[in-house]
Amino acid sequence: MTLPVDDERASEGAAPQGTVDGPAGGASGRRPRLQITLIALGALAVVVIGLLAATRGPSEEPWAGRILPEPQEKPDLVLTDTSGKPFDLRDRTAGHFTVLFFGYTSCPDVCPINLGTLDTAMETLGPQVRDQVDVVFVSVDPATDTPAVIREYLDRFDTRFIGLTGTPDQLRAAQEAAKVPPAEEGSAESTGSSGTIGHATQMIVYAPDDEARIVYPFGTRQSDWTRDLPRLLGGDVPVETPEG
Repeated sequence: MTLPVDDERASEGAAPQGTVDGPAGGASGRRPRLQITLIALGALAVVVIGLLAATRGPSEEPWAGRILPEPQEKPDLVLTDTSGKPFDLRDRTAGHFTVLFFGYTSCPDVCPINLGTLDTAMETLGPQVRDQVDVVFVSVDPATDTPAVIREYLDRFDTRFIGLTGTPDQLRAAQEAAKVPPAEEGSAESTGSSGTIGHATQMIVYAPDDEARIVYPFGTRQSDWTRDLPRLLGGDVPVETPEG
């Protein structure tokens, strides 16, 4: 990277206009050799920095999410999307990072905060990140959250967010496959939109190889997402670091 030149400092040691540094073979003759030496030293410094970076490997910064002890496979399931058509999760999100989240549209706090924070972070990061990440919201309130209701809700955040629903049995199976606690038994049918439903609050991130190695808890900040998402997309794999 070329640093900007400080004009005032650069001019302090310059020879006055109209003067000569010395005869041929003197100071002026030594300048080319000095320049070649400086260029060589600069190239050597670049090589050394590259070797150090390669030796150090991936970033050692702590991850904002919780690293899983063992990778978890993306659920192999088919639910109903907001257009009313079957949605094969693995097939339709193949080759992308996938953020999977279970919730419901009338959730008073967790769902809008999680979705809003992630949406703002991806807007900040721009299309180079946004185009590589699928965000999948699965409703745990099938009695109230019709495909149309889910679509209207998600459009408040990002029209590209994917919304899914299904029968109570399908949704329970989906949560079990994702290894999250299922929503409270019968709560979706008994509470309706005015009640609250106990559901998992974490957001699971699956890599393009269909494995999750990290989950992000409720309360993950925008700054956490803007730091971690580029690392994930850049190939940095979340692994537990030994303590001490």
